[in-house]
Amino acid sequence: MSLSSLDTQMHTLRQQGIHSVMTTFTDLLGAPKGKLVPLEALPDVVAIGAGFAGPSIWGTGLPRMGERSEYFGRVVPESLRPLPWLPGVAHAVCDGFAGGQPLDTCSRQVLRRQLARLRERGWTLWVGIEPEFFLLHRGADGRLGVADSEDRLDKPSYDLQAIVRNHALLDDMRRHLVALGFGLQQMDHEDACGQYEINYRHDEAMAAADRFQLFKLTAHAVAAQHGLVYSGMPKPLARAPGSGLHFHLSLTGADAQALMADPAGPLGLSPAGQRFAAGLLHHADALAAVCAPTVNSYKRLAVSESASGTTWSPVWKAVGDNNRTCLLRAVAGRLEWRLPDPSCNVYLALAATLAAGLHGIDDPTVPGPTVRDDDLYACHAQGGTLPPRLPRDLGAALDALALDRPLVDALGETVCGQFLALKRAEWAQWHAHVSDWEWQRYAAAG
Repeated sequence: MSLSSLDTQMHTLRQQGIHSVMTTFTDLLGAPKGKLVPLEALPDVVAIGAGFAGPSIWGTGLPRMGERSEYFGRVVPESLRPLPWLPGVAHAVCDGFAGGQPLDTCSRQVLRRQLARLRERGWTLWVGIEPEFFLLHRGADGRLGVADSEDRLDKPSYDLQAIVRNHALLDDMRRHLVALGFGLQQMDHEDACGQYEINYRHDEAMAAADRFQLFKLTAHAVAAQHGLVYSGMPKPLARAPGSGLHFHLSLTGADAQALMADPAGPLGLSPAGQRFAAGLLHHADALAAVCAPTVNSYKRLAVSESASGTTWSPVWKAVGDNNRTCLLRAVAGRLEWRLPDPSCNVYLALAATLAAGLHGIDDPTVPGPTVRDDDLYACHAQGGTLPPRLPRDLGAALDALALDRPLVDALGETVCGQFLALKRAEWAQWHAHVSDWEWQRYAAAG
């Protein structure tokens, strides 16, 4: 952006009452981070970046001294927009740099590199992201629970009474998201007590990832203003469905032609769409580490009972025509990737998803996708033959990622090394933890 264009943008922001910019980046664990800088400093944070101590940020791998110890978040000017829930402050997305070079452990830079591979082909990846979340309340004892005490239906999907009871919060979300430019489509109560989903219009992959991070910031802020907690925990309730973060994926060519869709093809997919699906299923075990990156994620990715009758959990590695019992759902000439959950780093998850899909397109040795047109949960209950399952826990998923050389090479050895180190430490901490369940089951049993 030219200095004159930036000056014009700053003038417009001043007229809107903006005095500060919230410069935000995403750490490797997926959390938004950043700082406030005066609007007058915007030219510097665009050209050089807002400075942060690199080792203080999860997953940078930066040293404690020297030129590369400093993490610089360079503001992307087109991302600037006033925050309706924080008067006087504009939000801005940053790219990570160190030593004057793009930082290879910055997840946004990792996604940028994968998208550059698409641009070389004249292709664009479009992504629709579907956030599911819980509204929680912290009790006097400090424990979190479902915020709405009257939300107790066994099958609570689309419960209008709960929407009415929580309309003030949901309407604040609506107002703020509309003001931030989200193409809002719908809000509904999901299939667990206290669980909601908000859908908004799809976008180009990078813009979609930026928008989801802004969605999270907004949802956390609005919930806090109502005395509640926004939770992207994948599986907070044992006998209820968990929260997913489904990616609706489609590719277009330089002429805006849909590359994945073919109404006459199997599942309504073109050969490219079928091969993209093949790549996702081929790399699904490794992708689980990135798309479902917490211990709790695998409570969601389990064949378990639900009070509502189903968990909607995408356990089996197959693709089906509008089949929600498969890991991949083909619908309207696009692919719904049902593996990700809200605990993921959305930039890294999208980068890995794209890398896997491109490997399926480019490498003829990748096996074709397993297609199922039956209810896999019914098949499981009847003892039928099923496709292979996803990893059953985080440890197995991390092992799969470490061994998946094509995916590691595509994402980068350094960022994968940092990610694996952080997540293996988390896995070890979980195993060292003694839970309430263990106390209740074993404390007096000996």
